[in-house]
Amino acid sequence: MTAWDGVMPFYPQPRHAAGFSVPLLIVILVFLCLAVSFLLILPGIRGHSRWFWLVRVLLSLFIGAEIVAVHFSGDWFVGGVWTNTSYKAFSTARVQVHVGLHVGLVGVNITLRGTPVQQLNETIDYNERFTWRLDEDYTKEYVDALEKGLPDPVLYLAEKFTPNSPCGLYHQYHLAGHYAAATLWVAFCFWIIANALLSMPAPLYGGLALLSTSAFTLFGVFAFASISSVPLCPFRLGSAALTPHYGPSFWVTLATGILSLLLGAAVVILHYTWPSALRSFLDQSGNDCSSQAKGKSLLILDNPQHKQFENPDLNITTVL
Repeated sequence: MTAWDGVMPFYPQPRHAAGFSVPLLIVILVFLCLAVSFLLILPGIRGHSRWFWLVRVLLSLFIGAEIVAVHFSGDWFVGGVWTNTSYKAFSTARVQVHVGLHVGLVGVNITLRGTPVQQLNETIDYNERFTWRLDEDYTKEYVDALEKGLPDPVLYLAEKFTPNSPCGLYHQYHLAGHYAAATLWVAFCFWIIANALLSMPAPLYGGLALLSTSAFTLFGVFAFASISSVPLCPFRLGSAALTPHYGPSFWVTLATGILSLLLGAAVVILHYTWPSALRSFLDQSGNDCSSQAKGKSLLILDNPQHKQFENPDLNITTVL
């Protein structure tokens, strides 16, 4: 039996990464390139404002990257267990494996790895993704998995998330991912607006945009938590039970929402209590129109053609 692109003919498609995907890698690389580009030009910024810019840009890039990246991660709800379980249908053979469950906003990823990997004259190392995007059919993917003859633990967990399963996990996590993704995209839009406003002499509105970013980020977290908090069906895999819990993506998103809340509140409070410190941190110098009005700087216009008149020393003085 020959291999097809390094995979056996009865399993021709490439395997997916658990909790990590190509779009996620692209998002991370894009924001890393932005951060590196800023660090390269950082030495050209003079004085203490260099460190203010460093803190501002890196915090802003972290918030934006996290809001976008968690859409493509599969670690919102995770679980894993070591167990001794059946391997194939219509067979009494049992294997020692580690089963992993990774639930994201757009689907579920199931991993199965033998300990050791080589058992029953086979390599037990599976990584399967089942999605519920608007343009994907979860039931069809599950039927395809049945036709391929995937191992029992993978099919068992995948069946729990099918629309017709009495557990109701499909509708539960489909709605949770849908509402969380929608609110997080709105938070990303407010993040862009906040950066634009904080780059202009409008720190108050920039702070309010940051508060809006925090609000929608926390709404996404709470939407996922409230819908997915319904008790799960028990996952019995051989001699052990798999108990999922909130994963890194959930907690990092929650921390990002709290960070945006603190930053937005700090900007608004400083705007009313200590505006000079806020202008210094945002690197907004006071040489604008308002400061010129305070200083009453003089602009003298001298026209040499006025020398032909009676008063050759006439100067036009304008107070700005």
